[in-house]
Amino acid sequence: MTTTNDSFAPVDELNSPINPFKRLPLTALRIFEAAGRTGSFAAAAVEVDLSRSAVSHAIRKLEESANLTLFVRTTRAITLTHEGRLLLAHVQRGFDEMQRGFQQARPEAKEMPLRLHTAPSFGTQWLMPRLARFVADHPGINLRFSADTRYAKFDNDDYDIDVVYGAPAASMHEAMPLVIEELTPLCTPALAARITTAQDLYGLPLIQSDGQSVQWRGWFDANNLRTPGDFALAFDRSAMAIAAAVDGLGVVMESTLLAERELASGRLVAPLRGQTTSVRYVGHYLVHPRSQHRHAALVRFKQWLLAELGHAEPAAVAGPLR
Repeated sequence: MTTTNDSFAPVDELNSPINPFKRLPLTALRIFEAAGRTGSFAAAAVEVDLSRSAVSHAIRKLEESANLTLFVRTTRAITLTHEGRLLLAHVQRGFDEMQRGFQQARPEAKEMPLRLHTAPSFGTQWLMPRLARFVADHPGINLRFSADTRYAKFDNDDYDIDVVYGAPAASMHEAMPLVIEELTPLCTPALAARITTAQDLYGLPLIQSDGQSVQWRGWFDANNLRTPGDFALAFDRSAMAIAAAVDGLGVVMESTLLAERELASGRLVAPLRGQTTSVRYVGHYLVHPRSQHRHAALVRFKQWLLAELGHAEPAAVAGPLR
């Protein structure tokens, strides 16, 4: 029934798009989203400020109302069912759309900044030299940067996107390998003048990158050579090891991606490239919550990042490169 009474004007319930969902409380959907995203009723309880039993009860009521089984429960864990994963994706998009609507309804509100977390050496060596281009091409996007070796967990909505070093653990988040990197000995042109074969490395100071998952031993093994017993210098950051090599302190076995600027300027060269076996592997991955479609800046930054890498999506491989 419809009415033109200004004080009370209900819409025709049969034509309302909301009608089929009247039995599904919005609060229960929020609890379901938190539990599905975190994979834990306990974590969801902390997030929504309820007891674990209240979260479990709300999920059960939601399952009964929707006539769906959303989780497989064991004594130690919960796992989304196929129906649960499908519903979670749609619920997250729905919440994203609602948040976007509220933001657009406040014309005075500024666009939220894009909060980027990155592995330190990738940020310093590869990202920062290119940042001016991104800023120039996207003047309306405000960026907030943070860098350390820990992975962003996204649990507290503290970051939007993360560039991590090393394959991330399996999670609900979107994760993709960025590029296959080449590892080869790098040094100054002055030191390179003393290197004609791989055997010459034994008489030179070698710089170890302790933070690399593939180190000097991996390179010597790939070339069927004995690994030296000790190294002149060791650093826990690739950026520091590359800087030491630029200063002429020794030969570093590093990623040509991270040393791209130094190689392009001629401050570093790769004296054994082409005559020895390099090591190639996927070192960096891009990770972000699957539900972050609401942030248009994230989509633009991701597109820019992949374009800068000349992205052809690689398989996660590691091995020698001749």
